[in-house]
Amino acid sequence: MKILITGGAGFIGVNLAHYLLKQKKDELIILDNLSRPGSEKNLAWLQKIYPHFKFIPADVRDYQAVVSSVKKIDLIYHLAAQVAVTTSVMDPITDFEVNVRGTLNLLEVVRKENPEAVFIFSSTNKVYGGLQNLTLSEKVGRYFLTGFPKGISETMNLDFYSPYGCSKGAADQYVRDYSRIYGLKTMVFRQSCIYGPHQSGNEDQGWITYIMLCALSGNEFTIYGDGKQVRDILFVDDLISAFESGIRKANTLKGEVFNLGGGKDNILSLLELIAWLEEHLKTKVRYKFSRWRPGDQRVYISDIRKAQKELDWQILIPKEKGLRKLLSWLKENR
Repeated sequence: MKILITGGAGFIGVNLAHYLLKQKKDELIILDNLSRPGSEKNLAWLQKIYPHFKFIPADVRDYQAVVSSVKKIDLIYHLAAQVAVTTSVMDPITDFEVNVRGTLNLLEVVRKENPEAVFIFSSTNKVYGGLQNLTLSEKVGRYFLTGFPKGISETMNLDFYSPYGCSKGAADQYVRDYSRIYGLKTMVFRQSCIYGPHQSGNEDQGWITYIMLCALSGNEFTIYGDGKQVRDILFVDDLISAFESGIRKANTLKGEVFNLGGGKDNILSLLELIAWLEEHLKTKVRYKFSRWRPGDQRVYISDIRKAQKELDWQILIPKEKGLRKLLSWLKENR
């Protein structure tokens, strides 16, 4: 099988590439413009272990680069994106060009040149917006969604919020519709909080890694809001296993959308992560508070029952194990 990963030097991409390359049975191509901090290090690490895969230093906004990359490809993981809400607010045009035009470039080339290819798209829970109309309850350390004990399902109304939410939401719908209109074998995975090794966490994106790095270095960081906001967290290895399960069923599940996260059993607030770190590191974590950022969901928990049933997928790395794995990796590699 010939496989293309766009954004393959990013956090999810490099973990996926590592998983695929160690199988030693497929031909892998990575396309990445290396604009994301940490991507050059990820690529160098991958090339040191696996020197024979092909790397294309290109941007998904470059249509001709996409044309030359996609021909004769059997499977495309489209991970390349502008990934930060705050960056999208500062520069919505670039955010649109990368997330919408880049995705549309890929879809058009697949439609015209390679319509039998399987197309996996990395979407986001931000397509559901801020969820301001839902009722919240509050307990010590976290918020809860009232009336959604299993989390947010794929039937929730879309409500794009922030330029990032709009661009990823538009791309999400294009990917879905290219299956309905043109019959392409596309699948959309609306991801919640994915974490794991090789993630370059910062204030904009990758909050678990970012807070862990600040705690390890003793640096103060800012919590936007009150710290009680909650996400369901999913270790990157479990995300990859969901991708693989979807690919095996691509003919029957084409056009489907799946919410992917840790679900109700793997939820975590910022304050709870801080308390966990203080317990495990035996030190105080330094932080301050600032006002809420636009589009920030106070609670988001994925209802993962559809993915569990239709993908025959299960989480193998629960929250406690995943946090320990990431903290150990950061201690060795930061």
